[in-house]
Amino acid sequence: MPRIFPRVAFVVSLPCALLLSACRREPSFSPTAVPAGGPADGDAYVSASLGDASHLNPVLATDSASNEIVGLVFNGLVKYDKNLHIAGDLAESFETLRGGREIIFRLRPGLRWQDGLPVTSDDVRFTFEKLTDPSVRTPFSADYARVDRLETPDPLTIRVFYKEPFAPALESWTRGIIPRHVYGTGDFNGHPANRRPIGTGPYIFVEWKSDEKIILKANPDYWEGKPHISRYIFRVIPDAAVQFLELRNESVDTVSLTPDQYKAYDVFFRSYNKFRYPSFSYTYLGFNLNRPLFKDRRVREAIACALNKQEIIDGVLLGMGAPATGPFPPQSWAYDPGVKDFAYDPERAKALLAEAGWTASKGDGVLYKDGRPFAFTVVTNQGNKLREMTAVILQSHLAAIGIKMNIRIIEWSSFLHNFIDPGNFDATILGWSTGIDPDQYVIWHSSQRGPGKYNFVGYANPEADRLLEEGRREFDPARRRDIYRRLHRILHDDLPYLFLYYPESLPVVHKRFVGVETAPIGIGWNFNTWYVPKTRQKYAVQ
Repeated sequence: MPRIFPRVAFVVSLPCALLLSACRREPSFSPTAVPAGGPADGDAYVSASLGDASHLNPVLATDSASNEIVGLVFNGLVKYDKNLHIAGDLAESFETLRGGREIIFRLRPGLRWQDGLPVTSDDVRFTFEKLTDPSVRTPFSADYARVDRLETPDPLTIRVFYKEPFAPALESWTRGIIPRHVYGTGDFNGHPANRRPIGTGPYIFVEWKSDEKIILKANPDYWEGKPHISRYIFRVIPDAAVQFLELRNESVDTVSLTPDQYKAYDVFFRSYNKFRYPSFSYTYLGFNLNRPLFKDRRVREAIACALNKQEIIDGVLLGMGAPATGPFPPQSWAYDPGVKDFAYDPERAKALLAEAGWTASKGDGVLYKDGRPFAFTVVTNQGNKLREMTAVILQSHLAAIGIKMNIRIIEWSSFLHNFIDPGNFDATILGWSTGIDPDQYVIWHSSQRGPGKYNFVGYANPEADRLLEEGRREFDPARRRDIYRRLHRILHDDLPYLFLYYPESLPVVHKRFVGVETAPIGIGWNFNTWYVPKTRQKYAVQ
């Protein structure tokens, strides 16, 4: 499922934001080499994030920081394996019947929550009930709206019946399962367990100091075996430059580099392995379509024609990315290679604005209509220099055609909860990290508009709605591809977003970690098996 991310970060065990395909590795390192003596337990893994988590609950978690932790504390019924195939997780087996109208899951026997109580099918039922409860503030309810009923004939069996075939059905069950005995009483949205979770995953929650760090410890009773790395420390470092300094001091074990940092890597670093590969994500300028200024498509197209995307690719990404034409990156089978992007054409931009009634009338270089200047504010999150630089380039290009664009940089938590969720913005520069399946119903369908939902720009198009609904029902790969390629083209042409670029992922991992393996899914898929030899361990076991 898609989700907002403050910046593409190193992520492990997440079904929603996978680091995908075409991984390139520096030829000088061999992270999979096994030292004499075999795997060792101990040490800690320290990650860095620009933003803090908001909810450590898979039903409520919508941001990348929350999902990084949720992916380590909870399990879904199924997950993606390293080759992007759906495999069992809590479910030891699953079967799709009646043309996709029924799925049977069988839980692994002996599963236990981290407080020692058994995991049963009733916990799956409870999770489903919360995902479909109108009072629960989750954006994921649409993934389960086609479920007719869910039966639990015994403690290990779940039978899910759908009203009609639903192509992303299996992927929807990658979402973490939560325990009824923990969340069954009290206010679910404000439950204390949203800050002190109890899951089934390889790591157990220990501590959360807001805007500072979250600490996890290895689960000794994890059903796949206790992870070798004893502690997972999630540090909030809300500035990429500071993260870079922390990396130079080797006080963090991983960050996702910016392109300029990646270019300078060999000068500064000898203790980290670096990776480079296309991310399953895109960055965009989102227009608040509820604001009168952006209701006219001609205005949005004028902005598209005023921006030179290649200047961003060359100047901001240093060539480490590609211009975006829609919501599916080139490595997705849903990507439409035939979409012709808007050309950089300032004169056409001016003509479109004049056609829409915007004229220069006061000699100040700004266009006016009905006495109002063409001025708006773009908001984006603090600490993401790529987005800030992109905003500055856009500001310059728009000034050249008579548009005054202000830039406001906001701390991530405030940005999300005070601006994006309630729709309190003119336009925003943000990014989506998407799932393997191209279903993006929760972003684009008109039913998903409103506070706290993913269609926060207010997009509504009957044809797009129809395609999103058909894409969920269609199982034939060729027909489904045609549906999503048509959707790709419509979203490009409608311009609810100005799709900016598909960035590359540029993570680094400290060389003391053994077992790092690249795969079509990226790195981190086998994190539970990583370890540090005793002679190289940095942190004492607590």
